[in-house]
Amino acid sequence: MRRPTPMHRICIYPKDVARLTGRSYDAAKRLVRRARQAAGKPAGALVTVADFCQLTGLNEAEVSRAINQRSA
Repeated sequence: MRRPTPMHRICIYPKDVARLTGRSYDAAKRLVRRARQAAGKPAGALVTVADFCQLTGLNEAEVSRAINQRSA
């Protein structure tokens, strides 16, 4: 019997940003908030890896790989 393919996360959270960037959790929250605002999303809306990478200029594939390795 085959194992189901695991789902990959597309949303990014402050904890992920703190681990990826080495910033404090509070600084990571501010960065996620800025990414949400830059994407034109309302407060409380989820921030995708694409939204975050567009703001920071980081490579989307690398960020996605890094956060999905941690959650696997």
